[in-house]
Amino acid sequence: MATSKLIFILIQGIVLLSVLDFANAQGLKVGFYAKSCPKAEAIVKKVISQTMAVAPSLAGPLLRMHFHDCFVRGCDGSVLLNSSTNQAEKDAPPNLSLRGYGVIDRVKSALEKACPGVVSCSDIVAIVARDVVVADMGGHWDVETGRRDGNVSSMTDALLNLPSPRSNITILKSSFAQKGLSAKDLVVLSGSHTIGTSHCSSFNNRLYNFTGNGDTDPTLDNNYIARLKLKCKPNDQTTLAEMDPGSFKTFDVSYYTLVAKRRGLFQSDAALLDDSETKTYVTNHATPKGKASFLKDFGVSMVKMGRIGVLTGNAGEIRRVCSKIN
Repeated sequence: MATSKLIFILIQGIVLLSVLDFANAQGLKVGFYAKSCPKAEAIVKKVISQTMAVAPSLAGPLLRMHFHDCFVRGCDGSVLLNSSTNQAEKDAPPNLSLRGYGVIDRVKSALEKACPGVVSCSDIVAIVARDVVVADMGGHWDVETGRRDGNVSSMTDALLNLPSPRSNITILKSSFAQKGLSAKDLVVLSGSHTIGTSHCSSFNNRLYNFTGNGDTDPTLDNNYIARLKLKCKPNDQTTLAEMDPGSFKTFDVSYYTLVAKRRGLFQSDAALLDDSETKTYVTNHATPKGKASFLKDFGVSMVKMGRIGVLTGNAGEIRRVCSKIN
């Protein structure tokens, strides 16, 4: 009996070491800048606090920026790079609605004054994502840092790797699996739609021409369709709609409440009801009682996403200006 317990403990230890080794192999760790730039996260937090005080609507776009960065070439800050020929990631249609690049630049400028050439732009994007969630009354998680910045940014890569808001559940699960993320990560990270807005063009097909016959999406609540049509007219390319009406500035579980009622704004939101695992998560978190576990899960999935394809060690560089390579 004692021998069995010893073997069990040893196995547990091996599993734990394997997990730790994986994180270390990625070259990331919490507190990477503890010695080289000890006030790094405090500096980021100060700039974000100032930004949220005057432009709270930037929280959603700044959170999305981390997702859009990580899903294309990994979390390497490539979404920030400019292109003289407009062929960078930020020029791809899925990224044209991203905002907040100036905020990233202000954070970088403040960090360069304090610790020149130390903090990467990719780490800034990751820390900012956490801080805007906290600013919108979401949960806090420890951000692993130590990423370095990539030197390549391609519009084509963005088009090939970013899942569309019109994706079905099969495509979504496949897209996330290719990045090492599970179905649970998919439904948890979709919860980020609790803050922010979207252009009507991202979902107008559900209101006016779902199958090409001037019809509506049958999976979208009829009363919600009527409300959305008051805001979004056919072919509207400019109007913004709240992704989580009435709560789009608060990081909570009301997004899941809407999805459960067939009021998710995108087809990709509605698709979460087409899989048993994701549907169960939605229904279990569709009440305020689910907020605590959602916030905990969200932090875990964000850390996991933040490890995708990272450059560490001597790979990449630490950009002096986030929009261009050194």
